[in-house]
Amino acid sequence: MQTTLLPLFGNIGLIVPMPASTVRPKQPVNELAYALGRLTRIPVFDNMVTKAPAPPGSVPLKDIHTRAEKDAALAGRFRINQCITSEGRWNALILDDLFDTGATMDAVCRMLRTYGNIQNIYAAAITCK
Repeated sequence: MQTTLLPLFGNIGLIVPMPASTVRPKQPVNELAYALGRLTRIPVFDNMVTKAPAPPGSVPLKDIHTRAEKDAALAGRFRINQCITSEGRWNALILDDLFDTGATMDAVCRMLRTYGNIQNIYAAAITCK
């Protein structure tokens, strides 16, 4: 990714891993983001985007198959923690482990566009469904 994908993007100022759908002691997408950050010396902001839990009794996102249903299930569930302490606007690389319909990636990008310190948003996923 460092040699094949990053050169295709603009100057990346920070890496933002997507919040996980399943809570685990070690999140695979975070581990990938940390490794990429170490290789490139780009800071990883693993708490910039948070995801609220699904309402009780709701269908797990992995079991929802249409884009419209996923958009509805994700509405209002993401928040931005304004954790950039330096002045300026930064290009962000959003890193996800799985791309299916793009609903989650779109929801996070919409939220990041409201954050004044973010300039351009680039997205990469490790696998697609």
